[in-house]
Amino acid sequence: MELHRGLPRQSPGSEATTRHLLSLCGPLPERPRALDLGCGPGPSALLLAAEAGAHGADVIGVDLQDGFLDELRAAASARGLTDRVHAVRADIGDLSAYPDGSFDLVWAEGSAYNIGFATALARWKPLLAPGGTLVLSECEWTVDEPSAGVRAFWDPHYALRSTARNLAAVQAAGYRVLGVHRQPDSDWAAYYGPLGERAAAAAAAEPAGPDAAAALGFVREEIDVRERYGHEYGYTAYVLRPVTAGDGGAWSVRPEADGDAAAVHALNSAAFGTPAEADLVDALRADGSWLPGLSCVAEGPDGSIAAHALLTRCEVDGAAALALAPVAAAPALQRSGAGSAVVRALLAAAAERGESLVLVLGHPEYYARFGFVPASRFGIRAPFEVPDEAMMALVLDDSAPVPTGTIKYPSPFGV
Repeated sequence: MELHRGLPRQSPGSEATTRHLLSLCGPLPERPRALDLGCGPGPSALLLAAEAGAHGADVIGVDLQDGFLDELRAAASARGLTDRVHAVRADIGDLSAYPDGSFDLVWAEGSAYNIGFATALARWKPLLAPGGTLVLSECEWTVDEPSAGVRAFWDPHYALRSTARNLAAVQAAGYRVLGVHRQPDSDWAAYYGPLGERAAAAAAAEPAGPDAAAALGFVREEIDVRERYGHEYGYTAYVLRPVTAGDGGAWSVRPEADGDAAAVHALNSAAFGTPAEADLVDALRADGSWLPGLSCVAEGPDGSIAAHALLTRCEVDGAAALALAPVAAAPALQRSGAGSAVVRALLAAAAERGESLVLVLGHPEYYARFGFVPASRFGIRAPFEVPDEAMMALVLDDSAPVPTGTIKYPSPFGV
């Protein structure tokens, strides 16, 4: 605490980043209820209290360090925000004091690591009111193969993952992705600059006792690792909203069953206005690329098939992958969430099988909600000319290297 007390930030960040993340949340209530988890001295809590919604938010800032909470109270008083900001000593891993649905915004810049990213996604989700938004950031690898030196520092303290793997965790936890933002290096400088000066002063004064010396040594090592290996890791912020009925949460989804083929054919023909995609599904069903359990349908209340999606085996430079195509919803049920429901279930089934990579050619805005990103980020390209942003990839499991090269589709695709 002596090293950190009075510093403006306790993790990489900036007012510019907080404002940008706030802009990605979309419309908010006039005076939203916000929970800032691991608030530290409160830079995010103070900005939310002043700027979230039409008239600023009512913010509860939670932290375990009384010193930080005292700083937050003093700053709120100085800014005339004492009626908006409430500092509470609590554990971000145990928020049972707050009923489900209590907050329009749950905010956690730089604090999710205290309980783990996947745990944070699960435990904080019930706190959100209908239409509520979770904003959290996570330190991640930014290269495929981090060097031994940076792993020697991070692995014993916290197991960093890639953005692709964290997006898969977001998907599995039942969130829709509203935005993903890689924080700039200037956010790290805003944190490590003042902390480095404090550490240098403490070293010059010779820390009293082994505990103080150990704490100082860790901080200096942390800053040194960032200077040497900062290009290999960084903070990424996620703006998320739980899946609702409109996103497909209310639809019943199951694998395609024997006897569904005719209904699936009729659905695809109606959805696309031509029989081409329907014929493609039939051809794939008879092809060696067909995988049991990876053709799924969403059922309407009357048991009719409302949507269909299919994953078949493809390759990237000889390595196994999956192609998502086609995805179809009955014309009368488009924008009902049926298509989203079947895609989410299909991706979950693929992950359960141990599949690692899914590829799709489609609308970037639509598929980004499932965690897909441009395939070119991984060095993957289509075998034909296509806009870069439309050829997309989702890494379900990055424990194996992501292949690079050209996609080879099953022969029924005709490419």
